[in-house]
Amino acid sequence: MGKQSIKKVEAAEEANQEKKPRAVSKGSSKKKKKSYPKAKVTLNCSYNNVVISFQDYSGNVFAWSSCGCVGFKGSRKGTAFAATKAAYDAYEKASRYGVQEASVVVKGVGMGRRSAVKGLRTAGLIITSLSDHSPVAHNGCRPRKKPRKR
Repeated sequence: MGKQSIKKVEAAEEANQEKKPRAVSKGSSKKKKKSYPKAKVTLNCSYNNVVISFQDYSGNVFAWSSCGCVGFKGSRKGTAFAATKAAYDAYEKASRYGVQEASVVVKGVGMGRRSAVKGLRTAGLIITSLSDHSPVAHNGCRPRKKPRKR
């Protein structure tokens, strides 16, 4: 070992000794979990899937689930049984936040509308109000003028 390599090793050891670990406070790193005793549940039911989301009353989503999350694939996601299982899963996630009662808003047409609401009830959620916000067609906009024949 030459003089230069010894100097490099000594310089590396000094650099390692100068770096001291920072003091980390243990109490500030953990977040407190919020609790929502009352929530708003939105059920988005299409022909192919059902998405269930739990929100606080300011609109922040804190728990959600869908038929695809539960494990169903393809055309089985649109079934009533899959919607029931997704409702159980969504309520299980939301119960960690202390949800006990909720107002439910159903949107869309699909086989899982009734069964998802029924699944939420049987899971233990107290439903205070149930409303339907499905988009309804109203003949659309005015059609364009037909061209005249010569």
